[in-house]
Amino acid sequence: MSEQVQHFAPGTHPDLPPPPSTVGVQGWLRTNLFSSPINTVLTIFAIYLLYISIPPALDYAIFSAQWSGTDRSVCTYESACWPFIDVWMKQLMYGRYPDDELWRINIGYVIFGVSLVWLMVPNLPFKKWVGLFVLVIYPVIAFYLFYGGDFGLKVIETPLWGGLFLTLVIAVVGIVASLPIGVVLALGRRSNMPVIRAVCVVFIEFWRGVPLITVLFMASVMFPLFMPEGITFDKLLRALIGVMLFSAAYMAEVVRGGLQAIPKGQYEGAMALGLSFWRMMYLIVLPQALKLVIPGIVNTFIGLFKDTTLVYIIGLFDFLGMVQLAGTNPDWLGFLVTGYTFAAIVFWVFCFGMSRYSIHVEKKLHTGH
Repeated sequence: MSEQVQHFAPGTHPDLPPPPSTVGVQGWLRTNLFSSPINTVLTIFAIYLLYISIPPALDYAIFSAQWSGTDRSVCTYESACWPFIDVWMKQLMYGRYPDDELWRINIGYVIFGVSLVWLMVPNLPFKKWVGLFVLVIYPVIAFYLFYGGDFGLKVIETPLWGGLFLTLVIAVVGIVASLPIGVVLALGRRSNMPVIRAVCVVFIEFWRGVPLITVLFMASVMFPLFMPEGITFDKLLRALIGVMLFSAAYMAEVVRGGLQAIPKGQYEGAMALGLSFWRMMYLIVLPQALKLVIPGIVNTFIGLFKDTTLVYIIGLFDFLGMVQLAGTNPDWLGFLVTGYTFAAIVFWVFCFGMSRYSIHVEKKLHTGH
């Protein structure tokens, strides 16, 4: 019996190596940048935009920039003046916090940083206890460290807080508080009880329909007018509450999208096991829903981190506010662009870091394979 001979087109035999145009650098370029005439045109246009924007930016910020000096006499307006940043570095990082008390902020940074690294590094023990410490105990420690008033620590009023320190305080408090509030609001909006659902819908739509700048104005100017005589709240506290509630409304809609993406069979299976509503949400539904909306959650966090710059309009000198304040100093007029460049770099580092870590978490929790 003769064996059947299989014929292959030239260059398609399975034992042959892949064509050079489909592997390596050439294959990557062909697949990702030049896969079609339209993509080729867009790639060339993008390269042209990079060519006309990146070299001048690098020349301004690095190659032609002035890196040393103690006053404006060593700088020109045509390039970055990094001595401006060096002279104002303390104010940009800590605001008007007293110099002899800066160790308190630094200790708070170290405690929070070590705890965060412990949570992010895989295979380290006691992660639940460290997470509980960060959420429950650390805020108390941070309050007494930063504000003082007990344990022999001098009281530092919040009007003296500023710079990157104030930006991180507002961002971290807003991020940590908005997620659980947003989850509760999302569950309430999907509740079968009309009153709870109506309250959550009104809350979410109200806060989502008002600009954050209006929320900050209301918290800073209008809210004290409704308080009884003699009762006042710290301006920073009012701003924190406004930012937290504003972000929670957006977070609720992100989480609601994840809840709606869960198949109905997951709910029915949980109820068939006899689980209560909260156990069903905690053990089955929310872990899947939150995993699905990690990109949306991180996007909301990044937006909140950048929106902290709006507190400048109510008299709180955050990082960008301190940059603008430094640029109005008579000794450094004309170098505000350098301050904006430095602020852009700092914000990009934080936002890019959050983005990359979210990608790592997505890959770690991916169970589709």
